Amino acid sequence: MGQPNPIPNIAEQKPVEKRNGEGPKSKKKRSAALNRSRDPFHPVKVTVAIAVSVLFILPIIWMIFVSLKPDGYSTTNPIEWFLPPFTFSNYTNIISDTLILRWTFNSFIVALITTILTLIVTSLASFAISQMKFRFKRTIFIFFLVGLMIPGEATIIPLYETAKSLNLIDSYAGLILPMIASPLGVIILKSFFDGIPKELFESAKMDGCSNIKLFYKIALPLAKPALAAIAIFTFIGSWNNFLWPYLSILSEELYTLPVGLPVFNSSYSQAYVLPMTANAIASIPVIIVFLIFQKQIIKGISFTGLKG
Repeated sequence: MGQPNPIPNIAEQKPVEKRNGEGPKSKKKRSAALNRSRDPFHPVKVTVAIAVSVLFILPIIWMIFVSLKPDGYSTTNPIEWFLPPFTFSNYTNIISDTLILRWTFNSFIVALITTILTLIVTSLASFAISQMKFRFKRTIFIFFLVGLMIPGEATIIPLYETAKSLNLIDSYAGLILPMIASPLGVIILKSFFDGIPKELFESAKMDGCSNIKLFYKIALPLAKPALAAIAIFTFIGSWNNFLWPYLSILSEELYTLPVGLPVFNSSYSQAYVLPMTANAIASIPVIIVFLIFQKQIIKGISFTGLKG
Protein backbone atom coordinates (compact mmCIF):
# COMPACT_ATOMS: atom_id res chain seq x y z
CA MET A 1 0.00 0.00 0.00
CA GLY A 2 1.22 3.47 -0.80
CA GLN A 3 1.96 6.11 1.73
CA PRO A 4 -1.04 8.33 2.63
CA ASN A 5 -0.97 11.81 1.31
CA PRO A 6 0.26 14.29 3.94
CA ILE A 7 -2.25 16.75 5.27
CA PRO A 8 -1.56 20.07 3.61
CA ASN A 9 -0.59 22.96 5.82
CA ILE A 10 -3.42 25.50 5.69
CA ALA A 11 -1.13 28.32 6.74
CA GLU A 12 1.08 27.70 3.70
CA GLN A 13 -1.83 27.75 1.26
CA LYS A 14 -2.47 30.98 -0.54
CA PRO A 15 -5.63 32.07 -2.29
CA VAL A 16 -5.70 31.37 -5.97
CA GLU A 17 -6.20 35.05 -6.70
CA LYS A 18 -3.02 36.04 -4.88
CA ARG A 19 -0.93 33.22 -6.43
CA ASN A 20 -1.97 34.36 -9.85
CA GLY A 21 -1.32 37.98 -8.94
CA GLU A 22 -5.00 38.84 -9.41
CA GLY A 23 -6.17 39.97 -5.97
CA PRO A 24 -9.04 42.42 -5.55
CA LYS A 25 -6.66 45.37 -5.24
CA SER A 26 -4.72 44.40 -8.33
CA LYS A 27 -7.96 44.04 -10.29
CA LYS A 28 -9.04 47.54 -9.26
CA LYS A 29 -5.65 48.96 -10.23
CA ARG A 30 -5.77 47.21 -13.59
CA SER A 31 -9.32 48.47 -14.32
CA ALA A 32 -8.29 52.00 -13.33
CA ALA A 33 -5.26 51.77 -15.61
CA LEU A 34 -7.46 50.56 -18.47
CA ASN A 35 -9.87 53.45 -17.97
CA ARG A 36 -6.99 55.92 -18.02
CA SER A 37 -5.57 54.38 -21.19
CA ARG A 38 -8.96 54.61 -22.92
CA ASP A 39 -9.32 58.32 -22.09
CA PRO A 40 -6.64 60.32 -23.96
CA PHE A 41 -7.63 63.50 -22.07
CA HIS A 42 -7.15 61.98 -18.60
CA PRO A 43 -3.88 63.85 -17.85
CA VAL A 44 -5.48 67.12 -18.95
CA LYS A 45 -8.50 66.54 -16.73
CA VAL A 46 -6.30 65.76 -13.72
CA THR A 47 -4.20 68.86 -14.31
CA VAL A 48 -7.28 71.10 -14.59
CA ALA A 49 -8.80 69.55 -11.46
CA ILE A 50 -5.62 70.16 -9.46
CA ALA A 51 -5.38 73.75 -10.74
CA VAL A 52 -9.01 74.49 -9.82
CA SER A 53 -8.54 72.91 -6.38
CA VAL A 54 -5.49 75.07 -5.70
CA LEU A 55 -7.39 78.13 -6.90
CA PHE A 56 -10.23 77.47 -4.45
CA ILE A 57 -8.06 76.51 -1.48
CA LEU A 58 -5.51 79.33 -1.85
CA PRO A 59 -7.69 82.01 -0.17
CA ILE A 60 -8.23 79.69 2.81
CA ILE A 61 -4.49 79.08 3.13
CA TRP A 62 -3.83 82.84 2.87
CA MET A 63 -6.44 83.53 5.57
CA ILE A 64 -4.78 81.04 7.94
CA PHE A 65 -1.31 82.46 7.44
CA VAL A 66 -2.49 86.06 7.88
CA SER A 67 -4.37 85.12 11.06
CA LEU A 68 -1.10 83.79 12.54
CA LYS A 69 0.77 87.07 12.03
CA PRO A 70 1.37 89.45 14.98
CA ASP A 71 -1.29 92.08 15.54
CA GLY A 72 -0.65 95.22 13.47
CA TYR A 73 1.61 93.42 11.00
CA SER A 74 1.59 94.98 7.53
CA THR A 75 3.55 94.42 4.36
CA THR A 76 3.57 95.46 0.73
CA ASN A 77 4.96 92.12 -0.45
CA PRO A 78 2.34 89.33 -0.56
CA ILE A 79 5.04 86.66 -0.15
CA GLU A 80 5.85 87.94 3.35
CA TRP A 81 2.43 86.85 4.59
CA PHE A 82 3.61 83.23 4.26
CA LEU A 83 6.92 83.79 6.10
CA PRO A 84 7.64 83.95 9.88
CA PRO A 85 7.02 85.35 12.46
CA PHE A 86 3.85 83.49 13.52
CA THR A 87 1.86 83.62 16.75
CA PHE A 88 -1.35 82.17 18.19
CA SER A 89 -1.98 85.12 20.51
CA ASN A 90 -4.50 86.60 18.06
CA TYR A 91 -6.82 83.61 18.54
CA THR A 92 -6.73 83.84 22.33
CA ASN A 93 -7.28 87.61 22.22
CA ILE A 94 -10.23 87.33 19.83
CA ILE A 95 -11.87 84.58 21.88
CA SER A 96 -11.39 86.40 25.20
CA ASP A 97 -12.11 89.98 24.11
CA THR A 98 -14.98 89.53 21.64
CA LEU A 99 -18.32 87.72 21.45
CA ILE A 100 -17.37 85.57 18.46
CA LEU A 101 -17.99 82.29 20.32
CA ARG A 102 -21.41 83.59 21.36
CA TRP A 103 -22.16 84.59 17.77
CA THR A 104 -21.11 81.13 16.58
CA PHE A 105 -23.38 79.53 19.18
CA ASN A 106 -26.27 81.76 18.12
CA SER A 107 -25.79 80.88 14.46
CA PHE A 108 -25.66 77.15 15.21
CA ILE A 109 -28.72 77.15 17.48
CA VAL A 110 -30.78 79.27 15.10
CA ALA A 111 -29.78 77.18 12.06
CA LEU A 112 -30.41 73.88 13.88
CA ILE A 113 -33.84 74.78 15.27
CA THR A 114 -34.86 76.40 11.98
CA THR A 115 -33.90 73.23 10.10
CA ILE A 116 -35.84 70.95 12.48
CA LEU A 117 -38.98 73.09 12.43
CA THR A 118 -38.77 73.50 8.65
CA LEU A 119 -38.61 69.73 8.15
CA ILE A 120 -41.63 69.22 10.41
CA VAL A 121 -43.76 71.92 8.76
CA THR A 122 -42.83 71.16 5.16
CA SER A 123 -43.22 67.38 5.53
CA LEU A 124 -46.67 67.71 7.08
CA ALA A 125 -47.84 70.26 4.52
CA SER A 126 -46.48 68.34 1.53
CA PHE A 127 -47.96 65.03 2.71
CA ALA A 128 -51.38 66.63 3.18
CA ILE A 129 -51.29 68.21 -0.28
CA SER A 130 -50.05 65.00 -1.91
CA GLN A 131 -52.09 62.26 -0.24
CA MET A 132 -55.12 63.79 1.47
CA LYS A 133 -58.33 64.98 -0.18
CA PHE A 134 -59.76 68.36 0.79
CA ARG A 135 -61.16 71.45 -0.88
CA PHE A 136 -58.89 74.03 -2.52
CA LYS A 137 -55.91 71.67 -2.43
CA ARG A 138 -54.74 72.69 -5.88
CA THR A 139 -55.19 76.38 -5.06
CA ILE A 140 -53.06 76.05 -1.93
CA PHE A 141 -50.31 74.33 -3.92
CA ILE A 142 -50.40 77.17 -6.46
CA PHE A 143 -49.78 79.60 -3.60
CA PHE A 144 -46.63 77.66 -2.73
CA LEU A 145 -45.50 77.91 -6.36
CA VAL A 146 -46.16 81.64 -6.38
CA GLY A 147 -44.13 81.96 -3.19
CA LEU A 148 -41.03 80.89 -5.10
CA MET A 149 -41.40 83.86 -7.46
CA ILE A 150 -41.46 86.49 -4.71
CA PRO A 151 -38.00 87.52 -3.47
CA GLY A 152 -37.50 87.62 0.27
CA GLU A 153 -36.50 91.29 0.18
CA ALA A 154 -39.97 92.21 -1.11
CA THR A 155 -41.60 90.82 2.04
CA ILE A 156 -39.12 92.18 4.56
CA ILE A 157 -41.18 95.25 5.57
CA PRO A 158 -44.49 93.44 6.29
CA LEU A 159 -42.48 90.68 7.96
CA TYR A 160 -40.79 93.21 10.24
CA GLU A 161 -44.10 94.88 11.10
CA THR A 162 -45.67 91.51 11.90
CA ALA A 163 -42.74 90.47 14.09
CA LYS A 164 -42.81 93.83 15.86
CA SER A 165 -46.54 93.55 16.61
CA LEU A 166 -45.95 90.07 18.08
CA ASN A 167 -42.98 91.28 20.20
CA LEU A 168 -40.58 88.99 18.36
CA ILE A 169 -37.93 91.64 17.61
CA ASP A 170 -34.57 91.08 19.31
CA SER A 171 -35.26 87.47 20.30
CA TYR A 172 -34.41 83.94 19.19
CA ALA A 173 -38.04 83.36 18.25
CA GLY A 174 -37.90 86.39 15.96
CA LEU A 175 -34.87 84.87 14.20
CA ILE A 176 -36.34 81.38 13.83
CA LEU A 177 -40.10 81.54 13.25
CA PRO A 178 -40.12 83.70 10.07
CA MET A 179 -37.62 81.36 8.43
CA ILE A 180 -39.44 78.03 8.80
CA ALA A 181 -41.79 78.60 5.85
CA SER A 182 -40.13 76.93 2.86
CA PRO A 183 -42.14 76.78 -0.39
CA LEU A 184 -39.26 74.98 -2.11
CA GLY A 185 -39.23 72.29 0.57
CA VAL A 186 -42.97 71.73 0.20
CA ILE A 187 -42.68 71.42 -3.57
CA ILE A 188 -39.75 68.95 -3.38
CA LEU A 189 -41.43 66.74 -0.79
CA LYS A 190 -44.81 66.92 -2.51
CA SER A 191 -43.23 65.69 -5.74
CA PHE A 192 -41.50 62.91 -3.82
CA PHE A 193 -44.70 61.78 -2.10
CA ASP A 194 -46.51 61.82 -5.44
CA GLY A 195 -43.97 59.29 -6.71
CA ILE A 196 -44.71 56.75 -3.98
CA PRO A 197 -47.02 54.00 -5.33
CA LYS A 198 -50.60 54.59 -4.26
CA GLU A 199 -51.09 50.85 -3.76
CA LEU A 200 -48.72 51.05 -0.79
CA PHE A 201 -50.91 53.61 0.98
CA GLU A 202 -54.13 51.85 0.00
CA SER A 203 -52.97 48.50 1.39
CA ALA A 204 -51.91 50.21 4.62
CA LYS A 205 -55.31 51.89 4.91
CA MET A 206 -57.02 48.51 4.46
CA ASP A 207 -54.97 47.27 7.43
CA GLY A 208 -56.35 50.10 9.54
CA CYS A 209 -53.56 52.69 9.31
CA SER A 210 -54.59 56.27 9.96
CA ASN A 211 -53.15 59.23 8.08
CA ILE A 212 -50.72 59.92 10.94
CA LYS A 213 -49.37 56.36 10.75
CA LEU A 214 -49.16 56.57 6.98
CA PHE A 215 -47.12 59.73 7.43
CA TYR A 216 -44.48 58.65 9.95
CA LYS A 217 -44.37 54.89 9.22
CA ILE A 218 -44.43 54.87 5.42
CA ALA A 219 -43.95 58.31 3.90
CA LEU A 220 -41.16 59.67 6.11
CA PRO A 221 -38.86 56.60 5.95
CA LEU A 222 -39.11 56.61 2.15
CA ALA A 223 -38.49 60.37 1.97
CA LYS A 224 -35.11 60.36 3.74
CA PRO A 225 -33.16 61.53 0.64
CA ALA A 226 -35.53 64.45 0.08
CA LEU A 227 -35.52 65.35 3.79
CA ALA A 228 -31.71 65.30 3.82
CA ALA A 229 -31.56 67.64 0.82
CA ILE A 230 -34.02 70.09 2.39
CA ALA A 231 -32.18 69.94 5.73
CA ILE A 232 -28.84 70.73 4.10
CA PHE A 233 -30.07 73.74 2.15
CA THR A 234 -32.14 75.04 5.07
CA PHE A 235 -29.19 74.85 7.47
CA ILE A 236 -26.82 76.53 5.01
CA GLY A 237 -29.38 79.24 4.19
CA SER A 238 -30.04 79.97 7.86
CA TRP A 239 -26.33 79.98 8.70
CA ASN A 240 -25.57 82.49 5.93
CA ASN A 241 -28.68 84.63 6.41
CA PHE A 242 -27.75 88.29 6.90
CA LEU A 243 -30.63 90.63 6.09
CA TRP A 244 -33.30 89.44 8.52
CA PRO A 245 -30.96 89.02 11.55
CA TYR A 246 -29.46 92.42 10.79
CA LEU A 247 -32.90 94.06 10.90
CA SER A 248 -34.49 92.07 13.73
CA ILE A 249 -31.64 91.91 16.27
CA LEU A 250 -30.70 94.97 18.32
CA SER A 251 -28.51 93.59 21.12
CA GLU A 252 -24.97 92.50 20.33
CA GLU A 253 -25.32 89.31 22.41
CA LEU A 254 -27.90 87.93 19.96
CA TYR A 255 -25.91 88.61 16.79
CA THR A 256 -25.29 85.73 14.45
CA LEU A 257 -21.98 85.34 12.62
CA PRO A 258 -23.10 87.00 9.34
CA VAL A 259 -24.06 90.10 11.37
CA GLY A 260 -21.37 90.07 14.06
CA LEU A 261 -18.38 89.63 11.75
CA PRO A 262 -19.06 92.73 9.58
CA VAL A 263 -19.62 94.79 12.73
CA PHE A 264 -16.30 93.54 14.12
CA ASN A 265 -14.42 94.00 10.83
CA SER A 266 -15.69 97.57 10.44
CA SER A 267 -13.46 98.56 13.38
CA TYR A 268 -10.36 97.39 11.48
CA SER A 269 -10.73 98.95 8.05
CA GLN A 270 -6.95 99.31 7.59
CA ALA A 271 -5.84 96.11 9.34
CA TYR A 272 -5.86 92.52 8.12
CA VAL A 273 -4.66 90.33 10.97
CA LEU A 274 -7.49 90.47 13.54
CA PRO A 275 -10.33 90.41 10.95
CA MET A 276 -8.70 87.37 9.32
CA THR A 277 -8.36 85.72 12.72
CA ALA A 278 -12.06 86.28 13.43
CA ASN A 279 -13.01 84.90 10.02
CA ALA A 280 -10.77 81.87 10.54
CA ILE A 281 -12.43 81.10 13.88
CA ALA A 282 -15.89 81.53 12.32
CA SER A 283 -15.05 79.19 9.44
CA ILE A 284 -13.87 76.31 11.65
CA PRO A 285 -17.40 74.99 12.48
CA VAL A 286 -18.42 75.12 8.82
CA ILE A 287 -15.33 73.20 7.73
CA ILE A 288 -15.88 70.56 10.43
CA VAL A 289 -19.54 70.12 9.46
CA PHE A 290 -18.61 69.78 5.79
CA LEU A 291 -15.90 67.19 6.50
CA ILE A 292 -18.35 65.12 8.57
CA PHE A 293 -21.38 65.40 6.27
CA GLN A 294 -19.74 65.84 2.86
CA LYS A 295 -21.32 62.65 1.46
CA GLN A 296 -24.78 63.74 2.56
CA ILE A 297 -24.23 67.22 1.13
CA ILE A 298 -23.17 65.84 -2.25
CA LYS A 299 -26.12 63.41 -2.28
CA GLY A 300 -28.51 66.22 -1.38
CA ILE A 301 -27.25 68.43 -4.19
CA SER A 302 -27.43 65.56 -6.70
CA PHE A 303 -30.93 64.64 -5.51
CA THR A 304 -32.31 68.13 -6.11
CA GLY A 305 -30.81 68.06 -9.58
CA LEU A 306 -32.31 64.69 -10.51
CA LYS A 307 -35.93 65.18 -9.52
CA GLY A 308 -38.05 68.26 -9.07
